[in-house]
Parts: sequence; structure tokens; C-alpha cells
Amino acid sequence: MSDQPADPRTLTDDQWRERLTPDEYRVLRKAGTEAPFTGEYTDTTDVGVYRCRACGAELFRSTTKFESHCGWPSFFSPLAGDAVIERPDDSLGMRRTEVLCAACDSHLGHVFAGEGYPTPTDQRYCINSISMTFDAGDA
Repeated sequence: MSDQPADPRTLTDDQWRERLTPDEYRVLRKAGTEAPFTGEYTDTTDVGVYRCRACGAELFRSTTKFESHCGWPSFFSPLAGDAVIERPDDSLGMRRTEVLCAACDSHLGHVFAGEGYPTPTDQRYCINSISMTFDAGDA
């Protein structure tokens, strides 16, 4: 997104509202959640790279996506350890770990561990489809 400043973390709330749809803004900037089983990437199996919808940063590769049957796209690892930020989230009266884009601090979803999925990391990055775009063939 060439019209954005070099550091998207410097954008004001009004600038984010101008760049994102109301639903994108609600999820990406206000830590909302899209309804389960409604996102465009929930069942995607194409090869490629998932990017932050707000800033375009690379987040996940299709090779780490797996079917968790939870209603949101699930990945067992981000593209690189520094692609996302993980921070405690107690917003629903329980301890969860929020996942944010490291490049622009936009909310992506949550990560869960120890659920027993047969993945190399035993982690499930549960990510809102609306928080991402997909570039096919870039994996």
C-alpha cells in the first residue's frame, strides 16, 4: 500500500478508518472477531502466502495451514518469529494470547497451545480471514 507511511503504526485512528472497511476496522483495529465458518480463507487449500490486510506484511505460508474445524483459518506457525506479536488477552474473563501483526499492530486473532493437534508445534494460530489477504503461488 504505497500511500501509507513507511511505519503504519504512525497512522491515526481516522486514517485507519479511511483505509479499511468498517468490518476490517472492527477486527483489525478494535480486536473484533468475524463469525466462525464465514471467512473467505477458512477452507482455502491453495499454495501461497497470507499477508496482513492492513499493511501487506507477510504473516503465514500455506504450508503451515491446517484444518482444525474451529471455524477460522488455522496455522501452526507464523512465517517468521518476528512476523507477529503475541500478548496476553484477558478481555473475555479468561487468559488467551492475542496475535498482532508486528508491522502495524493490527489484531489478527489468537494463538492456542496444547490442544493436541498433530502439528509440529502443537500450536493453533486461529486467525480471522478478514485480517488477511492471500497471494497464491508465493509459498
